Amino acid sequence: MEQSEIVKLNKIKAKNAWSKKGAARSSAIACGLGIGIGFGIALFIFTETVRGFGIYLAGLCTFHMWEYIWVTMYHPDKLSSKSFLLNHSPQFNMALLISFIEYWIEWYFFPSLKTVSLWWIGAICMIFGQVVRSIAMDTAGSNFTHLVQEEKREDHVLVTNGIYQYMRHPSYFGWFVWSVSTQVILMNPISVIGFGWASWNFFSQRIENEEDYLIQFFGKSYKDYKKSVWSGIPGIQ
Repeated sequence: MEQSEIVKLNKIKAKNAWSKKGAARSSAIACGLGIGIGFGIALFIFTETVRGFGIYLAGLCTFHMWEYIWVTMYHPDKLSSKSFLLNHSPQFNMALLISFIEYWIEWYFFPSLKTVSLWWIGAICMIFGQVVRSIAMDTAGSNFTHLVQEEKREDHVLVTNGIYQYMRHPSYFGWFVWSVSTQVILMNPISVIGFGWASWNFFSQRIENEEDYLIQFFGKSYKDYKKSVWSGIPGIQ
């Protein structure tokens, strides 16, 4: 093989490493999230006025890191930079941007609002939501996916044990609690309401769509399960 061909091949390999399934891209994102966790902890320890933001940043980065780790454990064949769920949806990214803007505007004009010592309540709830989601994902194993499945896989089974005895969608419950709690930590009154409404609306539509497929997959078994077990999201049976 000529040198020019080797150079061309190496360039192709380097480019592929930065594609959505490339190791370089995922490594860079993981590094960035790790820095975010460390920076958030530092803000919490060494500052007074932005301690809540530090906890929020560490929690946010941990959430996205765990989503990727979970895919490596149960769906390695589907692993990509999208597994971090950083680009979950345009609506999710817009909500994050709005919450950032609200926090820093209020921090500048109403600094006393951000020093109210209620952030720890949000922190406890955020950790609780993260733990519940993590337990749910681990209990379901490969039966859990980030995307709603429209076709039943051969190894797909209906999970009703563990935390699924108490709610049909514990991972959604965990995410719902987590998302609203992040805004309590930031003491963002507008975003608390906004995140609550947006999360409820999202899960309301997603659960309805997902359960249509689950009834197709599991028939009477899922219908009976649905009748006897709460969905996990307030106001959604």
